[in-house]
Amino acid sequence: MKAVTWHGKRDVRVEEVSDPAVKEPTDAIIRVTTTAICGSDLHLYEVLGPFIGEGDILGHEPMGVVEEVGAEVTHISPGDRVVIPFNISCGHCYMCDRALYAQCETTQVREYDTGAALFGYTKLYGEVPGGQAQYLRVPQAHFGPIKVPDGPPDERFVYLSDVLPTSWQAVEWAEVPDGGSVTVFGLGPIGQMSARIARHRGYRVIGVDIVPERLEMARRHGIEVIDGNETDDVPEAIRSMTAGRGTDSVIDAVGMEAHGYTVGKLAQTVTGMLPDRAAAAMMTRAGLDRLAALQDAIETVRRGGTISVSGVYGGMTDPMPMLQMFDKGITLRMGQAHVKRWVDDLMPLLTGDGDPLGVEDLATHRLPLDQAPHGYEIFQKKEDGAIKVLLTP
Repeated sequence: MKAVTWHGKRDVRVEEVSDPAVKEPTDAIIRVTTTAICGSDLHLYEVLGPFIGEGDILGHEPMGVVEEVGAEVTHISPGDRVVIPFNISCGHCYMCDRALYAQCETTQVREYDTGAALFGYTKLYGEVPGGQAQYLRVPQAHFGPIKVPDGPPDERFVYLSDVLPTSWQAVEWAEVPDGGSVTVFGLGPIGQMSARIARHRGYRVIGVDIVPERLEMARRHGIEVIDGNETDDVPEAIRSMTAGRGTDSVIDAVGMEAHGYTVGKLAQTVTGMLPDRAAAAMMTRAGLDRLAALQDAIETVRRGGTISVSGVYGGMTDPMPMLQMFDKGITLRMGQAHVKRWVDDLMPLLTGDGDPLGVEDLATHRLPLDQAPHGYEIFQKKEDGAIKVLLTP
């Protein structure tokens, strides 16, 4: 089969690899019909090379049709249409019993002291072959796959793999009060959907970005926006819009991709130049992140408010303004999305009348799998208006 494989910094290729096969009774094989490039895939494209092997298959946002199931998989059958959550969870361990599926104890990667294994995402998360491929082996398929109805296009459902549950959790974790306000930093796919979900719930939403196409997309969906290029002080601009207090909540949907934090950018650049062993040590012990968005979030949220972090950060000793956070009485919540925890909330919005979250107005590029390297390049460089890239095997 064909699959997108990693070969080094900014070097992904579409190659012929072995077809997957059922290895365990809880496995399934799906034929992928749509898969996506995620913003966190760009971390592999840029800075997480020390934790990924040459030839590893990328991707963690797939959906498709079931081809084969193991003996213990009973809730799906060949021919079913399914979405595959990006985290791999068993559904019955201590953590899963508490709906903390991203911390599944059955698939935790204890060698690196990390949470549940993820598809297509480095040795840190199990080095499980990913879903940017024609076929995918799905471990823990007795629990993970989400069955969806036939009929609507893949774009209606594919974001259940990551974007929608991550965004829903970001809003849940933000604890916006009834009739309250929330700022969303970063209007990439997660920020776009977080903003739309928050607005759907009746909150006032202010989105912040510097990319014109992202700002325009947010405006199309009724979001107030601030262009970071047009103000030297985003938190002050937001305070001026909110009686001097700041918004009740803030969602940081940026993470380590933040602009404007020179020390973090330098650290990432230096890390990328080191041999793998040295780079891995630096990444797990040093501060690598550009924290501009998180710093702005802390300044923007009102006293006693909540910050919800869905953007991925990678450093271990990044400086945090603890005095300011303590003084303002800020609550901070974060973490990988517990995908299946939110499916019952989301599914009616995808299967009912209309498209209340605008899921069919998110992808800007739909490419055949063979053009995946081009998709990565334009997404990473924010060229050609790329906000979300879908691939069709």
